Amino acid sequence: MDEFLAHILVVDDDDGIRSLVKKYLNENDYLVTTANSAEDASEKIKILKFDLIILDIMMPGKSGLEFIEDHKKDLDTPIILLTAKGEANERVQGLEIGADDYLPKPFEPKELTLRIQNILNKTKKYDLKKVIKFENIKIDLNKQLIFKKDIEFKINNTEKVILEKMINNPGKTFAREQIGKLIDLDKERSIDVIITRLRKKIELDPKNPKFLQTIRGAGYVLWIE
Repeated sequence: MDEFLAHILVVDDDDGIRSLVKKYLNENDYLVTTANSAEDASEKIKILKFDLIILDIMMPGKSGLEFIEDHKKDLDTPIILLTAKGEANERVQGLEIGADDYLPKPFEPKELTLRIQNILNKTKKYDLKKVIKFENIKIDLNKQLIFKKDIEFKINNTEKVILEKMINNPGKTFAREQIGKLIDLDKERSIDVIITRLRKKIELDPKNPKFLQTIRGAGYVLWIE
């Protein structure tokens, strides 16, 4: 190809996994930079712009989750977590604090590339030019920001896809299965986590949602005027 599809940062303390992922992604026309720790990754993102980050959770020093926490305010790059068997709690926590997807180890390289393609396609596909305002809330999907009173919240690509679909279909109930298909995620618990995270950004009282409501036994609906 004349140019790379995207620039990806691979963060893992395992030399073998870093080498395998880099080799496979290079063969599929991705430009790859690697980091062997969260600290190393923090230095890389200061000087390079990445389209996506593949991030191991458990690493010596700072964990992948701590990396996300450190940079969630200023990092708008989508993240795929690599999780070991038995890290279900960490996986859910990663989704709660802003990761876009996860892939358990061991994994098939082809599955990783498909997940990368899905996320990058979502990033490029949605380009709304309007800003949605209701009551004291403003949602700017173009900038991926939610403004609630005087507080600004960043939304990741997964949240953006869900919000766009709901905003374009106000009052329509979406089953968890439908939402899962939108974001290529089939775990109901993970979908619930994402909705809870969105409520914290949209609702004035997240425990008593007014806009992003649950329809018992049916799914979720967004009410905006």
